[in-house]
Amino acid sequence: MVSVPVAGFCQQTEQEEHPSKRIFGIIPNYRTYPSLKDYKPLTVGEKFKIASQDAFDRGSVALAAAFAGEGQLTNSNRSFGQGTAGYARYFGTAYADVVIGDFMTEAIYPSLLHQDPRYFRRGKGSGLSRLGYAMGQIFWTHTDAGGTQFNFSEIVGNSTAVAISNAYYSDNRDAGNAVSRLGTQVGVDMLSNVLKEFWPDLSRKFGRKHADRN
Repeated sequence: MVSVPVAGFCQQTEQEEHPSKRIFGIIPNYRTYPSLKDYKPLTVGEKFKIASQDAFDRGSVALAAAFAGEGQLTNSNRSFGQGTAGYARYFGTAYADVVIGDFMTEAIYPSLLHQDPRYFRRGKGSGLSRLGYAMGQIFWTHTDAGGTQFNFSEIVGNSTAVAISNAYYSDNRDAGNAVSRLGTQVGVDMLSNVLKEFWPDLSRKFGRKHADRN
């Protein structure tokens, strides 16, 4: 008879059913759902709640601060200037990118197009297959009716956010910069999906190492 480590099993089940709200204690993780089992669509209000949680989380502020620092370091918008005032402009526009992007891709377009903004983990299979699944969710998503569909909310939502950002990026309103900003936003979302997929595994591994040290 094979014994089952009950404590470890309970910890794993709890982590999968109730994922932590932040990855590495910083990155917002409100959209992650353990699986498609017993699927229930979100209401419009629930979609806007998820977008609000992501947009106004401390991790989103930290991400905007990092992008602001990179923008000022490379002097990507010369009209913003340097110093504290310049950084404030970089931070304000970077955070606007985050907030507008979150609401476009997680609330407004998902509500209009009846798409589900959540990330549903695969949680099993080879690491390579799970990586491909996580990256693919950027382009393919679930509908409120339970089917699958091209992820218009992600691509069109971020494209809309980039178009809006032209109002405050006066130095970079050409097509090349717009494509670059769209690529950055989609890339960040793709990386976020990968982290959402593998975070419970990493969390359990780090948890075991911490327990072993104690």
